[in-house]
Amino acid sequence: MHNRSLSAFKEPTLLQAALPLVVLIIALATSVYLFGEDSSYGPNQIALWVAGGVAVIIGFVNNYRWEDIEEGIKEGISVALGALLIILAVGSLIGTWLLSGTVPTMIYFGLELLSPSWFYAASALICGIIALAIGSSWTTAATIGVALMGVAAGMGLSPAITAGAVVSGAYFGDKMSPLSDTTNLAPAVAGTELFAHIRYMAYTAGPAYIIALIIFTLLGLNVDGSATALQLETMQLELNNAYNIGWEMLIPLVVLLALAATRKPALPTVFFGALLGGVWAVFFQPDLITQLAGEDSGIATLKMVWLAMTDGIAVETGSEQLDSLLSGGGMSSMLNTVWLILSAMAFGAVVEKIGLLERLISGVLGFAKSTGNLITATLFTCFGANLLTADQYMAIVIPGRMFREEYERRGLDPRVLSRTLEDSGTLTSALIPWNTCGAFMMATLAISPLEYAPFAFFNWLTPLVAMFYGYTGIKILRREPNVQQQAATA
Repeated sequence: MHNRSLSAFKEPTLLQAALPLVVLIIALATSVYLFGEDSSYGPNQIALWVAGGVAVIIGFVNNYRWEDIEEGIKEGISVALGALLIILAVGSLIGTWLLSGTVPTMIYFGLELLSPSWFYAASALICGIIALAIGSSWTTAATIGVALMGVAAGMGLSPAITAGAVVSGAYFGDKMSPLSDTTNLAPAVAGTELFAHIRYMAYTAGPAYIIALIIFTLLGLNVDGSATALQLETMQLELNNAYNIGWEMLIPLVVLLALAATRKPALPTVFFGALLGGVWAVFFQPDLITQLAGEDSGIATLKMVWLAMTDGIAVETGSEQLDSLLSGGGMSSMLNTVWLILSAMAFGAVVEKIGLLERLISGVLGFAKSTGNLITATLFTCFGANLLTADQYMAIVIPGRMFREEYERRGLDPRVLSRTLEDSGTLTSALIPWNTCGAFMMATLAISPLEYAPFAFFNWLTPLVAMFYGYTGIKILRREPNVQQQAATA
């Protein structure tokens, strides 16, 4: 038997609780200094292992056995298994959608329909609408987001700002959608009702999103217009030469969005989309498949589709810029992301198992005297949980569970807590490279969260709006007196 009573374990000190976080920050900063943009491809994982090792040593000091810690690691990793499988399926989807012409067609029409001057704002708006309809920031980024990154490259626009617009829109729509898992999770943890939670979130998310759209519009007005009409026409011509372009190539996208909107499970939905992309490639891109396979036969076609799902594709059009847009995908392209998430989840599991995260949160509560301080403490705790546990669900559940009693004690409506959990727990997850959400966006959009985070305006403006409301008392609801309590005091 490995289970022991809680009294057998020593409660960690505040210094012990903070030490792994300090080590992690120093190790990650060193990783970025030594390896630059390559730090996410191995060095950051080692940093997480080193910080995790420090946490394990603290666990030993506090009477935890390796068996106790190992059990916690297994439980922590199991939380992320669903997300890891979805990430692998998304890799296959990108590979077959590049082969089928679905992504190239989205890029083609995007170049035709979107103007550089309002492209950033339009990207945030389009992603917001799609994510609101389907309730998934990940699916939105992996489909529309990938195409918009391609369009931005074709127009000579900033990939960092474009990614910031995609993430801002995707997370706004996800946050405000009743189909979103986190939007359902937050009110469940806080003890309130889903649609009341969504209506209350609009007070922080709405102003932040409007401000973000205004900033994206202003940034678009300042583009230098380096991509001329001739350059865009040339890219469209090259796309036409490499692929059969047509509206029918968008059917896999329509099917995927329809399945997501009807709340079909994410993993089978994404993998079905990948398989459908393979079928579309066979019927609509036979010349490209023959060119890539080096022969024209049924076996070669099957092998090419299989490889697209496994390792992605590498298209050669004669244009280096276009080749980089049309090459990639496959499950293997996601393996580094899986490695990063596994390392981060293992670290987070140790920190939670031996009570370090709970100790940090209890220390924070001591400073939260006013309502504004309490909301601010919750926002920073959710962000810290995203840093430490590397998972947005943990960043909602753990602080929600630990702050709920304090919100009740102070007479605050549970919607205040549920909104605050989402304002930080959901939104800051995409800004952290080793978090499941940040790692997914990095793998999908091919740009580090460290680069796009300054431009993910909605994701960091919303916590600031929530903090402002907390200190000013705007839209801070109070719990209605309980009938029994009123009778008792009468």
